[in-house]
Amino acid sequence: MSITMYQSSVPVFVQFLKGMSGVLDKAEAHCAAKKIDPLAITSARLIVDMFPLTRQVQIACDFAKGVTARLAGIDVPNWEDNEKTIAELKARIAKTIAFIEGVKPAQIDGSETRDIAIKIAGNPMTFKGQQYLLMFGMPNFYFHAAAAYSILRANGVDIGKRDFMGAVPAM
Repeated sequence: MSITMYQSSVPVFVQFLKGMSGVLDKAEAHCAAKKIDPLAITSARLIVDMFPLTRQVQIACDFAKGVTARLAGIDVPNWEDNEKTIAELKARIAKTIAFIEGVKPAQIDGSETRDIAIKIAGNPMTFKGQQYLLMFGMPNFYFHAAAAYSILRANGVDIGKRDFMGAVPAM
């Protein structure tokens, strides 16, 4: 049995975005229990030259919606990057999930050989759909999702791998 481009993308993004929302719930509870200003967590970084939690979440969401839209051949929604609070980050995740779940399998399936043209650091790049998903989009999504998780873990939030992954849906 083969796996489709849709099955390889949207359900995976949704699973991990829901996991990210769940770890943010735990971060909020951690802040309340420890009397920590939540803005200290959302502005936290793993190291000085890495993006803070807010930007890691924004970029993970951007990859989920961008990859989905490009594979479907539709415009990528452009959202402001103005989230500061945990609630605002959770709202962005929810908006991302709503967008990508609105894309139908038929819009993405068959996109393996579709040309995907993007700019990386101002330089134009062209990928075929499958290469874009598997070798660029997913690795970048996972990188930023893992960085967000790691920032929370490094700041004492009691989370583990199951939290990062989210609930595995039945297929």
